[in-house]
Formats: sequence, C-alpha cells, structure tokens
Amino acid sequence: MAEVLVYVDHVDGAVRKPTLELLTLARRIGEPVAVHLGAGVDTAAPVLAEHGAVKVLTADAPEFADYLVAPKVDALQAAYDAVSPAAVLLPSSAEGKEIGARLAVRIGSGIITDAVDVEAGDEGPVATQSVFAASYTTKSRITKGTPVITVKPNSAAPEAAPAAGAVEQLAVTVADASKGTKIVSRTPRESTGRPELTEAAIVVSGGRGVNGAENFPVIEALADSLGAAVGASRAAVDAGWYPHTNQVGQTGKSVSPQLYIAAGISGAIQHRAGMQTSKTIVAINKDAEAPIFDLVDYGVVGDLFDVVPALTDEVKSRKG
Repeated sequence: MAEVLVYVDHVDGAVRKPTLELLTLARRIGEPVAVHLGAGVDTAAPVLAEHGAVKVLTADAPEFADYLVAPKVDALQAAYDAVSPAAVLLPSSAEGKEIGARLAVRIGSGIITDAVDVEAGDEGPVATQSVFAASYTTKSRITKGTPVITVKPNSAAPEAAPAAGAVEQLAVTVADASKGTKIVSRTPRESTGRPELTEAAIVVSGGRGVNGAENFPVIEALADSLGAAVGASRAAVDAGWYPHTNQVGQTGKSVSPQLYIAAGISGAIQHRAGMQTSKTIVAINKDAEAPIFDLVDYGVVGDLFDVVPALTDEVKSRKG
C-alpha cells in the first residue's frame, strides 16, 4: 500500500488533535508516515503509533524555531523525496496551509486547502470542500503531481489503529534561502483555560446582540459550563468587545465543531462562511426573521440575556 505523509502539529511533543484526525484520514488512502519536526519525538511517537503511523520521520534543528516556515518546508520536501508518497496531508492552520502551498510549488503539484473530508478514489484521493462562503459542497482531486491537502480541524473523529511507529531520523539540509526571515522575539499567548477555537468540539459565540464588552461574561459562562471555546462575530470584534483572535467568519477563523451556539448573531454571510460546516448549530436571537435561523438545527427566539443564563444554569445543574 502507498504511503501518505502526515505533517505533525505538536508543542514540544504534545501532539495536537488535528494531527490524529489526519492520521485517521490518511489510513483511508494509504499507510500513514508521520513527519515530526522539532523536539519531543519521544513523547509524540507512541501517540502517533497508537493512531496508525507506520513510521515517524523526525528531524530537529534550531532553524525550525529560529526562522519562519521555510526550513520546515525543506524538511517536508526531504521527507517527500525519501518516501515518494501518494499524498501529503497537513492541518488547515495558517502555518499548515503556508507549508503545504510552498511544498506544492516546489514539487510541481496541485494543492487543495480547507478540506472537510478525504477519501480514496479511482484516480487518487478525493477531497470534500465547503466553498463559496459555505453555500456549496464540492468534491475535488489533484490532477498533477502528488496531492497536497490541508484538512480543517474536527473533520474526522480520531480513531486508534496501533501500528509500528518506527522512529527514523530524517536528513535535512536547510537552504540559505530559507533563512531570509528570522524570529527575533516571542510573547507567550495568555492562556484562558479554554480549548483552542479552531479545534474545540463546542464553540459558543456572541455577536452584536451582546451589546458591549461588559456583557461577554454571559457568553463565557455558558462556554465554561460546556467546556467550550468562545467565539465572536465581526461586529462584536470591530466594536472592540472581544479580541480579533476569537473572530469566527470569512475574515476571522473557520470552525467546524460538533456543536456551535450563536447568541445575538444575525447570521450575515461573512459569519456563516466561518461556521456553516459545524455539525449541529443552535441560534439564540430575539429577531425571528434573523438570517441565522435559515441554517440552524435548533433556534430559540428570545432575549439572549434571559435564555443564555438559564441554559448555563441548566447545564451546571445536570453536570452537578
């Protein structure tokens, strides 16, 4: 069976959930070979093997941390040359998409970004995408070179499938041209204790109807009761009520959780583009004609300041 390269997204060896999803998808089209760059392979390798990686190609070099993505592209290209894979899968993060695009250019291949599913086809992997602001679903395949596909988080449920996971050192030469932009400082992101927005299984978002930064704790309380991430519409972000890093939509982050709760969000196309692939959508809005109700699974017509606290209390009581 052909091998499929899977780029490992991790923090010092702690493998992030989207990588486990990629390994699950990779098994549909071949044998997963994980590419782990940086420190922590001893921690990562057992997890990768547990989820189907037949091999773990690893390399560690200071250039991976000291420069932007180009040295990682050098490493992934070295893995590509060593394996001659049937496909290359990466997470649809900002970094993953940039690495994938640069790799596709180098190896003369096509690329599909933001896939929500990958399956085997008669002429190569077939990727499903949600396109045109999530108005259509398409199925596509690469017709030139080795398919490079980036996949949105929460597109598949990680499944254990124990494999050998043999760790092999990957020889990487970082080109001088890859050192054009150096990272001179880092500021650790302040932890909220909540899940990462793009990876969360549940997202609770607030919009214009929240009516002020001082009212967002109502949204946060519901999110915390559910163990969810907090999102915000562009209107709320533009008004300065919540950070841009939490914006969901076409000009923010794209999410695809199991459950998406939209409170006080009208449902403009810009917002819908970032959350329409959510598995279950619940909207709370006092305007019964709000466009958001056209796409929801469950809708509540009511004042969010009455509905959301009541929902929070009910969640807490059931968990208690």
